[in-house]
This record gives sequence, structure tokens and C-alpha cells, in this order.
Amino acid sequence: MGFAVILRSFLFEPFHIPSSSMYPNLLIGDYIFVNKYSYGYSRYSFPLGFNLFEGRVFKKMPKRGDIVVFRLPSQPSINYVKRLIGLPGDQIQMRDETLFINGQEVVRKFEGDVFELENNQKINFQKYNEILPNNKKIITYNRQLTPQDNTGIYEIPAGHYFFMGDNRDDSQDSRFLNFVGYVPEENLVGRASIIFFSNPNSIFDLSAWVKTIRFERIGKNLNE
Repeated sequence: MGFAVILRSFLFEPFHIPSSSMYPNLLIGDYIFVNKYSYGYSRYSFPLGFNLFEGRVFKKMPKRGDIVVFRLPSQPSINYVKRLIGLPGDQIQMRDETLFINGQEVVRKFEGDVFELENNQKINFQKYNEILPNNKKIITYNRQLTPQDNTGIYEIPAGHYFFMGDNRDDSQDSRFLNFVGYVPEENLVGRASIIFFSNPNSIFDLSAWVKTIRFERIGKNLNE
């Protein structure tokens, strides 16, 4: 028991992906390990969130484009997983589905229409390759023009970060200031590192569960 607590607190912690907000890079039913020492440690590095100290110790700066698990600022008992888009001091804006960082358009290339199966329904997405300012390449999905595809300018405060889902039109993220907004560095739990299991079905439906294990996703490195 003690070893498990140490492992979860200081090294790696497992998380389950319950939503489609990070399609296509994380799917519903993916199970991931989160690297707890990537950014140093805060109160939220520990399972019960005991307030043993303020801020972060052994702090390391996260990189733009990292997939990060963090505690939701409005409800710190809830874990969220999104992609880091804005660093402290950045200006972030969406214009007609296109991301701008510090006034510069993020280059993206349309890769075609794709279909994802969700709740036994096929959903059509437009797939894009994007290149962030640090040359990090990511794949994003769009479906239709939504209010969060045209925003004002978000100015990231010191000590805070701005996150977005890769499934841009189906992600409640930092664009929603009253719910997620700017995430304090203290709320960072760690960097998503690897998918160790993947299955869209519940283990309680054993016959379906065995048949739908996504072996091709097991071992996928999320930092590539």
C-alpha cells in the first residue's frame, strides 16, 4: 500500500479518458499514465490534495503542446486532460477556427474528412495538422463553426496556463473563462506520457469488453 501511494504521488498515476474532447489523440476508454515529476510537485500531486505547501517544488516549465492533466480551477476535485496552448504572458485568440498565438497564425493543413465511432454513431470530423510556434506538430479535429471558434484575445496571467482540447468544437477548455479559464501552475498534476490500455466498453460487459480491446493503441507514446 505504501509503495503504491509513493508511486502515485511522485512517479506515475493512471487516468481514464471519459470524453471525446481530445480526439483523435486520446479516445474514450483510453487509460493513460501521467508523469508526476515532469513539472515538479504541488499539493495536487498527492491523491487527497493535502495542502502541505504552497506553489510548486522542483518546478519545471511545461512545454507548449504537452498533453497535461490538471485540476479544474472551478472544481479542484476534478481532473481534466487537455493540450497546453498558452504560456504565461501569451496572447491567444481563435479566428474562424484558426488559432493565433501572440498575433501569429498557427499554420494548419487540411488532411480530409474522417469518421469516429462514438456511442454507436459515426461522427464526421475535418482533420487538420497544426504546427505550434515551437514546431510541435499536432492533429486536431473540427466539425462546424461554433462560438468558441471566434473569440476575443485571451491574455495569460503570470503563473497561469491556457489549455484547449484537440477536438476543438467539443471541448470545454480555457476558452470558457467561467468554468476552466486560466489554470494556475499549482493545479498541474503532470504530463500524459503513454497509453497503457484502451477499450471503449465497460468491463462489466465482459463478452463485448474482450472483443473491443484496442491493442493497436496500447503503448502509444503521447509525447511524440
